[in-house]
Amino acid sequence: MRKAYLLMHLAILLWGFTGIFGKAITMSEGMIVWYRMLITAISLALLLLYQKKLSLPELKDLLRISFIGLLIALHWVTFYASIKASNVSVALSCFSSVALFSAFIEPVYQRRKPQVSQILMGIFVIAGISIIFSAQQLFAKGIVLALISSFLAAWFTVLNKSLANRFDPSYITFYEMLTGFIFLSAMLLPYFRYTGTSFEIPDLKNGIYLLLLSLFCTTLAFTISMEALKKVDAFTMNLSVNLEPIYSIILAILIFNEDKMLNAGFYTGTAIILSAVVFHSWIELRNRKNVVS
Repeated sequence: MRKAYLLMHLAILLWGFTGIFGKAITMSEGMIVWYRMLITAISLALLLLYQKKLSLPELKDLLRISFIGLLIALHWVTFYASIKASNVSVALSCFSSVALFSAFIEPVYQRRKPQVSQILMGIFVIAGISIIFSAQQLFAKGIVLALISSFLAAWFTVLNKSLANRFDPSYITFYEMLTGFIFLSAMLLPYFRYTGTSFEIPDLKNGIYLLLLSLFCTTLAFTISMEALKKVDAFTMNLSVNLEPIYSIILAILIFNEDKMLNAGFYTGTAIILSAVVFHSWIELRNRKNVVS
């Protein structure tokens, strides 16, 4: 179990850099995700071929994995769009709502009622987001996109939990990246028309950032997170993902000087969200200890 938690937090640390790369890469969000999924799928295909583990899953499983790939593609597009519409700090602070959505999505799939502690946490998270929204109205579009991205992230994590114990993590991630890439490719033309953008070939700097984003923040991070999900439940994973904004906000302040774009309302709202998450984590840990004893 300790190894699973270490893997989970390593994956979250790597995900903490995704917002930084999203800000640094000077391409549209659609092209960032398109290249990210393509590079990740190729790297995982080579790994699976080397391990002789590449095979076609059954149709039922392939359809389920494909749907998750679609959710991941949409999650990433809205995530990077939120960063470009606001900044890394605002987008990632609102991304903390992934625990809120997970608290209500997972019980639906498990056919149980949400816990009282989860509902209370949700109320505080909503309050924190409301304060950020009122204090950073200039970034309203980015905040809304970040909330959509959080909902999609919570959804695909819950669905991934049912696959984690049946398949090799690299195997699942490969097909999710491949099917997500295929879906996104089919949507590029309408996407270009809607956003007024066009197909882009990355220059050297963007190419290096895309490789780092794909190989370390995606291939490695997704694989070890799926390995962790074999032992860790989806809610705990989504709850722990709330450490990602902390890493990203600190990095964004150091690299992009984003503290100059933020006000007291932002820090107040973010503090409320993170405090609610930490408090709920403490309650969960205490409950588990009581069950064990």
